[in-house]
Amino acid sequence: MAMTLRLSDEQTSALRAAADREGLSMQAVALKAVDEYLNGRRRRRDDLLKRIVAEDAGVLDRLADA
Repeated sequence: MAMTLRLSDEQTSALRAAADREGLSMQAVALKAVDEYLNGRRRRRDDLLKRIVAEDAGVLDRLADA
């Protein structure tokens, strides 16, 4: 799906510089950044859910038996 991403001049310059350093296109760097952001959020969510399940195992067991 196509979309238009509007960046400030500073963001465009930083993206261009990162792409040049990595030998990638600006699009590839932007896609990589989106993937890293989404993966990070997914990891944080999964970690929080694991912690909640571990901390509240007793409550969750009682609710399951109710």
